[in-house]
Amino acid sequence: MKHYLFFGFLCLLFISPAVLAQKTVIHIERAKRANYDARLGKDVQRLVGDVILRQDSTLFYCDSAYLNEKTRNFDAFGSVHINVNDSMDIYSDRLIYNGDTRIAELFDNVKLIDDSTVLETQYLLYNRITKLAHYPNNGRITQGEKVLTSVKGYYQSDIKEFYFRKEVVLLTPDYETYSDTLVYNSKSQIAWFYGPTVIRSDENTLYGAYGWYNTLTDQAYLTKRPSIYTMEQMVYADTMFYDRNTGFGRAGGHVEVVDTNYQVIVKGAFGQLWEHEGKSYVTDSAMAVSYDSGDSLYMHADTLFLYFDKEREAKKMEAYYGVRFFRTDLQGVCDSLSYLMSDSTIRMYRDPVLWSDQNQLTADSIHIMMTNKALDSLVMYNNAFIVSRDSIKGFNQIKGKDMIGYFEENELDRIAVEGNAQTVYWVREEDKNLIGINLAKASRMLIKLLESQINEIIYRSSPNEVMYPEKDLPPSEEKLKGFKWLDALRPTDKMDIYRDVHKE
Repeated sequence: MKHYLFFGFLCLLFISPAVLAQKTVIHIERAKRANYDARLGKDVQRLVGDVILRQDSTLFYCDSAYLNEKTRNFDAFGSVHINVNDSMDIYSDRLIYNGDTRIAELFDNVKLIDDSTVLETQYLLYNRITKLAHYPNNGRITQGEKVLTSVKGYYQSDIKEFYFRKEVVLLTPDYETYSDTLVYNSKSQIAWFYGPTVIRSDENTLYGAYGWYNTLTDQAYLTKRPSIYTMEQMVYADTMFYDRNTGFGRAGGHVEVVDTNYQVIVKGAFGQLWEHEGKSYVTDSAMAVSYDSGDSLYMHADTLFLYFDKEREAKKMEAYYGVRFFRTDLQGVCDSLSYLMSDSTIRMYRDPVLWSDQNQLTADSIHIMMTNKALDSLVMYNNAFIVSRDSIKGFNQIKGKDMIGYFEENELDRIAVEGNAQTVYWVREEDKNLIGINLAKASRMLIKLLESQINEIIYRSSPNEVMYPEKDLPPSEEKLKGFKWLDALRPTDKMDIYRDVHKE
């Protein structure tokens, strides 16, 4: 459907009839009384009582009429009825008809009925040649349970197409549509939008500047930055398809999902939604932002999934493949990640690496617990390892089967090491002079940190500790088994989360 449909309608309404039709006579099929009135001219007949006039195949009914046989024009009054064809009829209280142009001008209580569609207005122009009807001041269309109103409207009867302008409202039992410009086909029952449009239901509200809505299937396609709103969520995109019956949606180009309850924004270039299943995903440059009045966390992955309940409350977010995230006080990478809203816990899987200030943390999996969006604690499962650079030389290291870390004001404050605990610790004076390198082993340890550096080690059971001068430290003891320094992987800012470290 072309954008110039409105101008086409105008051309059809006012196009020269001489091009389109030959002049034909208006026949008097019936009248109870007929006479010439000298006051009106010698060519004007006054017809009264059950009047029926015909031009070509169109019949005109009324209570009375004035017919000018020379000009082929007539005025009709009372119970006016135009039978255009087998399916369309037009009714009004008064009619002015031009037999040459075939244009009917209808006044007061106008009703056009075409199959199951009914148009009501107070003034209507109908061109029999172009088959175009026009109302310039407020009209109402009903089709079954659908009701459509607008200030201006056009109806192309041969293709069953309505064109509406200004304050357009489409009402059904399930939703309301408000638009500036709308085209509706009564046969296909598809509405096209050519201006800002809002489709509102109890479940959500759709907005778009261009697109269509199939009122039979409850499917919509919107472009020009459309959006869907619920009580807690907003979805934006460049293009959007949505099926109300199945709850399936698809969005493309600059997709953005905003959850105001949990203060999360998910972005990407393509996304899909399964509303009834409580699942959606975004991919292609996908990013999630957890925002608040303080620090925000930015995360990138190949694909981000968001799960929600029947009330559209977000329950869980999952990130798959190439996960990288950045917050001023916390950075991380892993293969996959999940965040459960009920316990505010981030779970990192497969080769996770976490950085907190100067500390690098690795394990088979890492769980980070948040409280009011602040870091509370973390658990490192299997092969737990913490590394930080010494202030001058070497690396401080903590290793164990599992570790539990506790944060104070978003900084690691203490670490409990459970099972096969080992440390390599460069002990220095306050002036940074090296005292020695401390190597310790125990079943369990509690390590206290100060300004992200090891400040005190408390051995819980079976300690084994030795202090080496730097010159006497065996090279094999300088680094614990499994040591890796992965600083090159660390995201440096919120845009660095998109860096593909595998290509470097």
